[in-house]
Amino acid sequence: MGKIVRVASVQAKPAFMDKKRTVEKYCAYIEEAGNQGAQLMVTPETGIPTYPYWRGTFAYINPKKSKDWRDTVIAFYENSIRIPSPETKGLCKVAKKANIYCVIGINEQDDRIGSKTLYNTQLFIGRDGEILGRHRKTVPTYHERTFWGRGDARDLRVFNTDIGRIGGLICYENHMTLLKAVMASMGEEIHACCWPGYWTFDNENRVRDLSGRIGPLHTSDQDCCVREYAFETQTFVVSSGLYLPLDEVPDSFPFKETSNFNFGIGGSCIAGPFGTYLVEPVFNKETIIYADLDMDDRVIAKLVFDSMGHYHRWDLVSLNLRKEGWEPVKISEEVHLRPDVLETVAKKYSLSTDQLQMILEDLGLG
Repeated sequence: MGKIVRVASVQAKPAFMDKKRTVEKYCAYIEEAGNQGAQLMVTPETGIPTYPYWRGTFAYINPKKSKDWRDTVIAFYENSIRIPSPETKGLCKVAKKANIYCVIGINEQDDRIGSKTLYNTQLFIGRDGEILGRHRKTVPTYHERTFWGRGDARDLRVFNTDIGRIGGLICYENHMTLLKAVMASMGEEIHACCWPGYWTFDNENRVRDLSGRIGPLHTSDQDCCVREYAFETQTFVVSSGLYLPLDEVPDSFPFKETSNFNFGIGGSCIAGPFGTYLVEPVFNKETIIYADLDMDDRVIAKLVFDSMGHYHRWDLVSLNLRKEGWEPVKISEEVHLRPDVLETVAKKYSLSTDQLQMILEDLGLG
């Protein structure tokens, strides 16, 4: 048996719309996982302070409800967290004490000056208590686009650690073929997969079942997604789904009766590089699941199907990846040379001043 890495997937109930209490709860999860010998812990999508299950019926369409809408927008923003912040420092402190790597699903306030945008983010924390980095969801799904901005090329990250190369994607990003290829190309070995809950399709397998019913695993796209991601990239996948029963939502929340809280029934699981479950999905309870990963299993899986080796045709297909992100403002530093300096340099190289000016402009220096 090769190197063994013990991992934990937390199926957590958030303290609804309360970042302080939810962070405290997550700190307790970190301590518990560390006490059980886990070296990596993954939490659900946007568990701090919650996933916006009210997304499907939430809009400013009724002036009589404008205060409820406004108050909810503000409360959701104020209970999201910034990186870094006192909240992240608290999580980092406990991670260091527990000697565990953490992937924490949060609603993140943008740190860009002037912005009030929120992002659906995975926060990566090292076992030394330092922030490794973050992954912002690159494509919010459907109604999610009214809540979150989009990550950019800086958010496609794999972190090299002493337990392996750790990466992560959020929800339907795990279905995105090219993103999977990018993560594999970065040498990902352990993948953190975060979801807002476990959904199935109805009896006709045509639309989402909104009842919270637990159907056969094959009626959920998450089932095939988690296992195929593991097999396709020869990684271990630690998948965490949010659990939020309706009675955990305060009656004072104005959109409680019109929200899809039935989605939040969990479905956390762990899969190995052969595309099979090490721990099958669990539902409708708050829990932590564990698995011991034998990292040599990747060697055996890659013997048959190595997506970054003999089972790829680089001569036929390739992938382009940006490394830098986009910013709303680009400051250009124009170079202005005095006419006498231009004349001196032009004369030195047997050029006219017009020719030299054209060269500078082509170089973006004119």
